[in-house]
Order: sequence, then C-alpha cells, then structure tokens
Amino acid sequence: MTTQVIVVNGGSSSGKSGIVRCLQAELPDPWLAAAIDAFVDSLPPSLRTTDAGIAFAPDGGVTVGREFRRLEAAWREGVAAMARAGARVIVDDVFLGGPSSQEPWRRALAGLDVLWVGIRCGSEVAEARGIARGDRPRGMAAAQAEAVHRGVVYDLEVDTTHMEALACARAIAARVA
Repeated sequence: MTTQVIVVNGGSSSGKSGIVRCLQAELPDPWLAAAIDAFVDSLPPSLRTTDAGIAFAPDGGVTVGREFRRLEAAWREGVAAMARAGARVIVDDVFLGGPSSQEPWRRALAGLDVLWVGIRCGSEVAEARGIARGDRPRGMAAAQAEAVHRGVVYDLEVDTTHMEALACARAIAARVA
C-alpha cells in the first residue's frame, strides 16, 4: 500500500513546520499540509481567550476546552476525508496528551496507510528557537520537548537538535512507500 498520510508530532519549535515544507519539496507527488497551528489560527478570537477554547499560560502551559475539542475532532475528520478522497496529507500536530492525543488520529485515519513520525529536539535548543521566534510563551518549547513523545508509538523518529530540516525530510521521504 502507498503511504497516504504522514503524521508528524513534536513539541513547539521542534522544527515540524520546516520539515513539512521540505517534505512537500522532496516528495515526488503533491502533499497537502494540515497543521494544528493553522487550525488554531482559524478559530474565532473568542475561542483563544476562554475556557471553552485554547489558552496559553505565561509559563508556556496550554489548556484546551470542550468547544476546542469538538472543533478539533471535526478538523481531524476533515483531514482524514481529504486523504480518503485521494489527497496525500502531512499532519503537523503537537500531542499534548501523548498517546491520548495520538489515539483520535488513529481512529480518524483507520484504513489509511499512515507513517507516524516523531520530531524530537533537545529542550534547550527548542526553547532557544521559541525565544527567537518571539511568538510563543517562554517555557512552552522546553515543557513540550519530551512530554509530547511519552507513550507515543512511531514508525520513525528524527532529531532536529543537530540535524537540519532537509536532512530530516529526506529521512522521512525515504520511508514513504
């Protein structure tokens, strides 16, 4: 079977977005990117400041509410529907709940050929990248660096601590059937 979906999971500032862009350039067929950041950006402002939506604490903590989860489930099913309709999709997500975040993707993508990829990055490097970005609370990248991987099962892992996005993308592309 041919890989239809690539799911990349990693903490904030681990290099997922850069790897996704490189994958889109390296893979021979067109692949759509479906990023959790784009989903969050699509939310109305009211869901970025209330308990029902998503909130970012000054220390980098993230809390999500009931309405966020409902809309996220719909988004996830939409991504799966695109893959079932013939689009190849790269999902860029942050599994804040570890395996409890991976499981809804497993259910949504059931029957599809999925490559599960962990994007690792040392907490100090990720935190420095987050500070340089200037759009994330301090502490977020360091807090997520290992936590998002605990208990998650992958087909492949890459580490951006000392490896460039293009090299990581090429390692992933080599695994795409």
